[in-house]
Amino acid sequence: MIAVDISNSMLATDLQPSRIEKAKRLVARLVDKLENDKVGMIIFAGDAFTQLPITSDYISAKMFLESINPSLINKQGTAIGAAINLASRSFTPQEGVGKAIIIITDGENHEGGVTNAVKEAVDKGIQVHVLGVGSANGAPIPLDGTNDFRRDSEGNVIVTRLNEEMCKEIAKEGNGVYVRVDNTNSAEKTINDEIAKMAKIDINSKIYTEFDEQFQAIAWIILFLLFTEMMILDKKNVFFKKIRLFSK
Repeated sequence: MIAVDISNSMLATDLQPSRIEKAKRLVARLVDKLENDKVGMIIFAGDAFTQLPITSDYISAKMFLESINPSLINKQGTAIGAAINLASRSFTPQEGVGKAIIIITDGENHEGGVTNAVKEAVDKGIQVHVLGVGSANGAPIPLDGTNDFRRDSEGNVIVTRLNEEMCKEIAKEGNGVYVRVDNTNSAEKTINDEIAKMAKIDINSKIYTEFDEQFQAIAWIILFLLFTEMMILDKKNVFFKKIRLFSK
């Protein structure tokens, strides 16, 4: 399950073209590398919502990804705990497969309950990875439709910074990894490596076997019906030949 922070601070441009767009491009590349995995998406700000239930339909995943933006949630904040709880409940109960939550956030203004949410996820056998988006120096938050930036109640420009320490702590408690997203592909490679380590089930082979068995059963039924029809037609032909001979 991939949980993407869509709070207003993700509009900052200390990563190009912006934190949110950088996150979306990263997720798109992660989805492209998936094989025999299921993926789902959660968006969160002051609250968390399921954007895409867990699925093996990667095309739909990328379509839903394109529509993600901060306007989807009015309540501001960074409810990482709520996102982790929702992600933990989203997995299927299937045993013997690896399960992981990937949190993509700048870590600012998080609500309470993060520690308990991570602990509960770990107790269920779920790893929690964190990708930190942003920089320590920070950047102002653009105000939509203007050339200005968001300001506080005193009129000062708000500068948003990556809360890297909190991100590292979540990953540590979640038995996962923390990676800071920058303008290289290092974050993508690290998470891909972690996903590759997870236990998997060969979904395609299972589906193929079931389909093959059903096809054979149907094929035998069709052959039986064809044979029956041929026998009936042959008997009819013999019957009509006898009638014609008798009439002569």
